[in-house]
Amino acid sequence: MIGSVWGLLVVGLVVASSVMALLWWLAVRIGDASHVDVAWAALIASAAILYALLADGDAGHRVLAAALASIWGYRLAVYLYVNRVRGKEEDGRYQELRRKWGENANRNFFIFFQAQALFVVFFSLPFAFISLDSDSGISRLAWVGVAVWAIGNVGTILSDYQLAQWRANPDNKGKTARAGLWSWSRHPNYFFEWANWCGIALVATTTPWGWLAWLVPAGLLYLLFKVTGIPATEAQALRSRSDYAEYQRTTSVFVPLPPKRA
Repeated sequence: MIGSVWGLLVVGLVVASSVMALLWWLAVRIGDASHVDVAWAALIASAAILYALLADGDAGHRVLAAALASIWGYRLAVYLYVNRVRGKEEDGRYQELRRKWGENANRNFFIFFQAQALFVVFFSLPFAFISLDSDSGISRLAWVGVAVWAIGNVGTILSDYQLAQWRANPDNKGKTARAGLWSWSRHPNYFFEWANWCGIALVATTTPWGWLAWLVPAGLLYLLFKVTGIPATEAQALRSRSDYAEYQRTTSVFVPLPPKRA
């Protein structure tokens, strides 16, 4: 059994780095890096299960950590594989990176894949804290966190479903989704994903040093707005859909809010 956060994170890093190295080799062979997103979600869930098995915390907290991570991570992995990888060409973001990097693409993608392994460890941090919690019983604050986590997951699933339904209609080809939650936010899936992590951080807050888990939703917010989330997604949308500029003008970028008048 492992009794320290650092010990658990080292195990997570070794596993994530090894898997990402194998997936980079696969990406080189097939010329498609899209599966890195699937692996990222699945590896966070897998790391949390490892922590639950290896940590010396209370059994109830270890089960809770594994459950929160598994339901979120494996669902997201399956969704990404079915909707963005299986039978489809490489994600537009990675095509753009491949074009930008040119002859250095394979080397840079290796670095990118290993960076994703580090992100796996970073995002698994709250589950390490929860798994090491030795207190018996789940506190009221932790249950509030579970409720926020549930709202985040339901919102994400609903956003994904509404987007899939929109795309399934041939009349909507080349048009921006504006149904349901997508009429209130340009990225409702990102917003509820962030809410999910706020719930997990709230559960971890009840543990010693658990306040550090709030680094995860804070870091996610930075990534969404400044790195690989919203900027890349919106740049791709502007290139591919003529109605997206108007959608930007009338619809909240993140928090679901009533749309502005056209």
